[in-house]
Amino acid sequence: MAIKDMDWANLGFGYIKTDKRYVSDYKDGKWDEGRITDDDKVVMSECAGVLQYAQTVFEGLKAYRTGDNKVVCFRPHLNASRMVDSAKRLEMPPFPEERFVDAVEQVVRANLDWVPPHGSGATLYIRPYMFGINPVIGVKPAEEYQFRVFVTPVGPYFKGGAKPITICVSDFDRAAPKGTGHIKAGLNYAMSLHAIVTAHKNGFAENLYLDPATRTKVEETGGANFIFVDADGNLVIPKSDSILPSITRRSLHTVAEEYLGLKVTEREVLLSELKDFKECGLCGTAAVISPVGKIDNHGEEIIFPDGCEEMGPVTRKLYDTLTGIQMGEMEGPEGWVHEIA
Repeated sequence: MAIKDMDWANLGFGYIKTDKRYVSDYKDGKWDEGRITDDDKVVMSECAGVLQYAQTVFEGLKAYRTGDNKVVCFRPHLNASRMVDSAKRLEMPPFPEERFVDAVEQVVRANLDWVPPHGSGATLYIRPYMFGINPVIGVKPAEEYQFRVFVTPVGPYFKGGAKPITICVSDFDRAAPKGTGHIKAGLNYAMSLHAIVTAHKNGFAENLYLDPATRTKVEETGGANFIFVDADGNLVIPKSDSILPSITRRSLHTVAEEYLGLKVTEREVLLSELKDFKECGLCGTAAVISPVGKIDNHGEEIIFPDGCEEMGPVTRKLYDTLTGIQMGEMEGPEGWVHEIA
């Protein structure tokens, strides 16, 4: 197949309908064998469980075209495992991990001409998701489910790419103690929509959410984990039971220790100590790492001196190393880069 003729370098982060998607249905206690389809429409009852009680979970990963024109994705088995954990928390039947990876492979292969060219700055975003589809009027789990995977080519998540962004400390809570903040459920992201719209209206790119119990500890943003670089040039990663276990964050931990020789500490991070850090970044599948230059805490500005005008030196090394592994430009740990075509 020939790569689609698009302005890849100027692609935004939005949905573009591609040719094929994967669908599997759960009924009578089992998943069917699944299928690739042209149909992008979902047909369900007006009383479907997902519409009444938000019973839905999802994942996000990317496919890349390497310099030697191979198409790969990054650690899909971790997405599969995380989706199992999410499904169990919402009383949904887990989609088998090996079938998850197979479904991702099938959809990417069916849309190979939508995988952006190497070096364009664009990638093919992959969205697996699952939801309760049969009618549910009493408050209880659905009995039938649908698992789907679609893909869409995307550019950088934040406009400006690696240019440092300014975020704000949010007055809203993202997750509750012992709640669902640690799983990738649609309801968590619904909780953040009003907060992110408010932040955008006030001129900020994102929110910094604090722990809801004490409102003194850094958690995450609406769609990414935090990383910080301390005065000694080492990596500090916030730790909390309600933070989503980001695959990018876990990978950066390994990159920092094993490739860059940095000391990495995962611990509770207090809002009051942010002024002592030299660099800050948001990490996740969509952004990889977006540098944060400044945090506004209700008028008090917290500035990261080594990353205010451009991506800081440690963050840059982390970004270049991880994306180098993802794009096949350097050797990564065994199993990290999963070849599809």
